[in-house]
Amino acid sequence: MMRCPLDWEVYRRADPWEGKDMGDRSNGFLIIPKRQMRIVFSNGGDWEHVSVSHPDRCPSYEEMDEVKRRFWQDTDTVMQLHVPRDDHRNCHPYCLHLWRPMKAEIPKPPGIMVAPDSSIAAVSGSGRVP
Repeated sequence: MMRCPLDWEVYRRADPWEGKDMGDRSNGFLIIPKRQMRIVFSNGGDWEHVSVSHPDRCPSYEEMDEVKRRFWQDTDTVMQLHVPRDDHRNCHPYCLHLWRPMKAEIPKPPGIMVAPDSSIAAVSGSGRVP
């Protein structure tokens, strides 16, 4: 289940679209000034969702991975989606989204299609593949 990290609660701001509502652990808006990062998170319609943006660039893989790890458990699978072009919507040019369905398990490809089995020890041991 998606939850705002407790140590990031200090960055919570009133919802810019809904006024003074500060949300809850599953719905809200954060501004992290040092990182120039804005995070919007919500659950509803059977989806958990977190969006991450910067004013002048897209979030990096490392930033998105940190947000995933901070908002969800390590055992949760979360995804970024590339929908058909006709379904594109954009409120911000430098925003990326993480999604998790609440009532379904996200299928995962066989690990061997991602990397050889020998890479597992390298990643879990040092955090980086040599």
